[in-house]
Amino acid sequence: MLKRAFDLVLAMVAGAVLLFPLVVVALAVRLTSKGPVLYWSDRVGRNNRIFKMPKFRSMRLGTPPMATHLLPNAEAALTPIGSFLRKSSLDEMPQLWSILKGDMSFVGPRPALFNQDDLIALRTEAGVDKLLPGLTGWAQVNGRDSVSIAEKVQLDTQYLHQKSLVFDLYIIWLTFLRVIQREDVSH
Repeated sequence: MLKRAFDLVLAMVAGAVLLFPLVVVALAVRLTSKGPVLYWSDRVGRNNRIFKMPKFRSMRLGTPPMATHLLPNAEAALTPIGSFLRKSSLDEMPQLWSILKGDMSFVGPRPALFNQDDLIALRTEAGVDKLLPGLTGWAQVNGRDSVSIAEKVQLDTQYLHQKSLVFDLYIIWLTFLRVIQREDVSH
């Protein structure tokens, strides 16, 4: 209950503070590539329920829905500003909508793509599927794109057992530092 209240208040404050950057990024996406500004990705939420998660579109139209590191030529699939959006994490800003809606939290395991069967199975086995997915999480601040699926699940499981408001605030602080330093981002 406290976590949900924290998420709602922080999402509303962040939405107000980020309104201008949201508009600027939306215009930049629109002006630099064909197609919609937002990409609605099928993601796995709490109890393995599929939900639609918005992101600013950083990939060209027709790119298959898969983890970026599995694409044969990820660089070619990026829009002209896609790499910048991903490295700066600006593509994630529309997920404030998912937090307001209750599909996500600020902190939790990052929502898996609907087709990441190995990750979903390991998380379910560990009980991590009972958590609301997050905009950021313990695995993201401990390696993000550079950790293996097994390591990701291990870190998600640590979060499951240690979760608290203080731990969430610590993860949010570390996320801020990682984004500023652009650490562990593959594309």
